[in-house]
Amino acid sequence: MKDKTPLWMRASGFGSAAGIRAWMGTLEYQAQFYDPSVDAIYTSETPRIYVFWHEYLLLPLAIRGHCKLTMLLSKHRDADILFRLAHHMGFECVRGSTYSGATAALMELTRVGQQMHMAITPDGPRGPRRELAQGPVFLASRMGLPIVPMGLGYDRPWRLKSWDRFAIPRPFSRARGVVGPEIYVPPNLDRDELELRRQGVERILNELTTEAEQWAESGERREGQLPINRQSRILGPKGQWPDEQPTEARVAEIPAAKSMRLAG
Repeated sequence: MKDKTPLWMRASGFGSAAGIRAWMGTLEYQAQFYDPSVDAIYTSETPRIYVFWHEYLLLPLAIRGHCKLTMLLSKHRDADILFRLAHHMGFECVRGSTYSGATAALMELTRVGQQMHMAITPDGPRGPRRELAQGPVFLASRMGLPIVPMGLGYDRPWRLKSWDRFAIPRPFSRARGVVGPEIYVPPNLDRDELELRRQGVERILNELTTEAEQWAESGERREGQLPINRQSRILGPKGQWPDEQPTEARVAEIPAAKSMRLAG
């Protein structure tokens, strides 16, 4: 299909991608994983649905391009430039909604391949801020895919006066991520059960986000923290993890993980 995107918009997407790479490349990244194997840089037999708040969109854009990630974007014209930006940053894109027109989004996801993960900002594109729409939970139930909540934070970022208080990290500051476990949602849930699960995922995502923000601001060193680089992570010999696989003791190191239980 011929690309009908205006030339100025394509050029803007390319220029914005270059600028974001340079800006975000000055940050120092660390992460704690409930289960490190959920990092999108590793192949998986089962695609996942990664969720994070809209205000921290720059972080995954900058460091997890070219990782077989499909970003779900609104069909609204406001998302056209973001579509071009995500493309230049190494993401596939599905245009659609997780709550209206979900069937079309599912069909498009099938087209791009069942091995593609999905990245969703569940409070976008217009909010309310940090309130999780039911769409990702519906998709997880419908498709049998796990949800991975990603709490992200910067050290005292600048904030835009937008609905989500979009975060712009200060150059050469800290970026932190606290990544939760895979959350499986049972199939064939009724409306009330979906709402119960939605509330559970929202609570977990907010806990992880608060934890990441506090960690970024404090600058403390944490047991089990892992350095994160763009499209790769520091690994041991032969691509193995530099330390042992997660244990119950390491899970307990993440404060938010202690209460990571879905209602029901």
